Amino acid sequence: MPAPLSVIIPTLDAAPDLPGALEALMAGVEAGLIAELVISDGGSTDATLAIAEAAGAQIVTGPAGRGGQLARGAAAAKGEWLLLLHTDSWLGPDWVEAAGAHLAQAGHRAGYFRLAFRAPGLAARFVAGWANLRSRLFGLPYGDQGLLISRSLLEEVGGIPDLPLMEDVALARALRGRLSALPGEARTSADRYLREGWLRRGARNLWLLARFALGADPERLARAYRPGR
Repeated sequence: MPAPLSVIIPTLDAAPDLPGALEALMAGVEAGLIAELVISDGGSTDATLAIAEAAGAQIVTGPAGRGGQLARGAAAAKGEWLLLLHTDSWLGPDWVEAAGAHLAQAGHRAGYFRLAFRAPGLAARFVAGWANLRSRLFGLPYGDQGLLISRSLLEEVGGIPDLPLMEDVALARALRGRLSALPGEARTSADRYLREGWLRRGARNLWLLARFALGADPERLARAYRPGR
């Protein structure tokens, strides 16, 4: 079995999604693949921390902002391999085999999972299909696909950018040419798409990505991505 890994999950009022994420990770615990779970919280006021404590997670706290939270979690983790995972992305049952094979054979590469939505219908399949195509063609997976990366490679590319949004895009750019698609699935929430509409939400995400590529302030982008937060 490859060296155990540290799972790092950034949270902020994540009580509705965290139990599902943790349940999906149990197969990795039972297989001896996961050494520890690090919850990096950004100031939750719901039951998030109670759920994390009940699961035996190591908890680190600090200001909200996904990049900073992931960076603090990585600093606290002890594993040589890290799995960066969003709370609302639940790994499919085949993730343990996929991750184990990657750790054993990958060398100096990071891995990401195939995206799927926890929602039925053609729109969900189309958006997920585009995301997976984008990841393969442009080497640009998003954070909701998870990222399996060695500590040495993460340090080599400068660590996790301390950005409130688009930290996943910045990190993927730094890893260009050293990313591998894994055969397992990351099944993410479709709540924002269902609330706003698949076309509208997809267009908004593309517009935010374009603005980031043109140098827009990530703080302003984060406010546009999470209005009212």
